[in-house]
Amino acid sequence: MRTWVAPGRVNIIGEHTDYNDGFVLPIALPLVTRCAAEPTDDGLVRVESRQRRGETVRAGIGELAAARDRLPGWARYPLGVVAEFVRRGHAVGGLMLDLDGAVPIGAGLSSSAALSCSVAVALRDLFAPTVVDRELIDIARAAENDYAGAPTGVLDQSAAMLCTAGHALFLDIRRFTAADAGYEQIPFDLAAFGLELLVIDTGQPHELVDGGYAQRRAQCEAAAAELGVPALRDVDAADLPRIAGAVVRHRARHVVTENARVVTVAEKLRQGADPREIGPILVAGHASLRDDFEVSTAALDTAVTAALDAGAHGARMVGGGFGGSAIALVDRERTERVAAAVGDRFVRAGFAEPRTFVVVPADGARRES
Repeated sequence: MRTWVAPGRVNIIGEHTDYNDGFVLPIALPLVTRCAAEPTDDGLVRVESRQRRGETVRAGIGELAAARDRLPGWARYPLGVVAEFVRRGHAVGGLMLDLDGAVPIGAGLSSSAALSCSVAVALRDLFAPTVVDRELIDIARAAENDYAGAPTGVLDQSAAMLCTAGHALFLDIRRFTAADAGYEQIPFDLAAFGLELLVIDTGQPHELVDGGYAQRRAQCEAAAAELGVPALRDVDAADLPRIAGAVVRHRARHVVTENARVVTVAEKLRQGADPREIGPILVAGHASLRDDFEVSTAALDTAVTAALDAGAHGARMVGGGFGGSAIALVDRERTERVAAAVGDRFVRAGFAEPRTFVVVPADGARRES
């Protein structure tokens, strides 16, 4: 068997902007999902996971779409990728997939995109070598949307496929979805400034297939429709008072201000500014997600407040929300102190102690062996 890998991701800034045709700024994580794959000649797809010992899921190549509802939820991601290759006319044969994920599940670090993209690059190399990265991203997104039932945009899959080590990926979603363009690699070398990026996994899993994420997406679409524009990408802050309902107006305000935050952070990093300058922007992004978009939780708010109180230059929740993780931008010599302070605050608040770890920008999906 040969092995392919795809990483998880965190956004430096830019949450819930991707499905609004906006801007995002993710990095890929050193944590990856591995997909060992081998063609077979029996017309079956077999999927196993090191995280699901003793469980083998089988389906015929020609029955993947019909088999969806009888499959366990975790298997719908890899089998959805296979189904999407088949639906697009690629000659996929029998296949054995052995999966092993190191990206924490439910932590808001895109474990599902890492899984889907690792399978996608394996199938590309084995059966469809002419498929370009842009189509692989769309295949992985379609698998998550249509097969697994997770209503994501293309942010997670784009980060998993396109990110490069030492860089943040500035992605203009509208331009990118219209053509194979609209993205830029921006240097993001925290070590050169004596900084580290600390991830705080609250241990409270989020589920994008739950209703909260889909509801926020529908509210954003309603706001755009009320303003007569294709997406909230096209809205200025001055337009927001025209939205009648307070809740929908607040959802739109988050997207409009978050897009502006992404552009500002990207420009600062592009110009080589000290990353400490983006700290207050991260804090503003968290406040917007907490108050306007209402996707934070008590644990996420505790993580952010505790990190800032302990000396972090900036902190915010990451991912879709309703649980998951936060990030904190910290001086390297204070990282352990900040992590300990967050853990202590969690225990005093009655939460389970969080998992904390430092991440650096890593490479996107690739063949490993």
